[in-house]
Amino acid sequence: MKRAALLLLAVLATGAFADGHRARLPANATYRDECGSCHVAYPPGLLPAVSWQRLMSDLPRHYGTDASLDEPVRQSLATWLDANASRKRLEAPPEDRITKSRWFVREHDEVPANAWRRASIKTAANCSACHSGAAQGDYDEHGVRIPR
Repeated sequence: MKRAALLLLAVLATGAFADGHRARLPANATYRDECGSCHVAYPPGLLPAVSWQRLMSDLPRHYGTDASLDEPVRQSLATWLDANASRKRLEAPPEDRITKSRWFVREHDEVPANAWRRASIKTAANCSACHSGAAQGDYDEHGVRIPR
């Protein structure tokens, strides 16, 4: 019983994701400000370190957008992302896209393909369109509302 309680506390403290659908919040204000100004500041644990390393090394061509940062800021964020990257998701998803990871595809398999193309959603990367708590790291499926 004591071991189970400790395990539960460890899961809650790390912001478990797999079944609880709660990701660790990005606790880095620079990350939230820089990356979150264009999209949800995705929890670093959604990608392995190798993906974050590639993303941070090519910011002038960040998925078709120039997301360049001053070198000290870039290096600080790269170090932080590496330290907070997933240690479970060792395989990088295609194109280092969270939306192409096995986990994401499995979790969203019931979403109709045409839903991603709706004007209210636009892309699978727009987590906030359906997950109102995405900015806080809350992806609980009970709070999902897929817009029309």
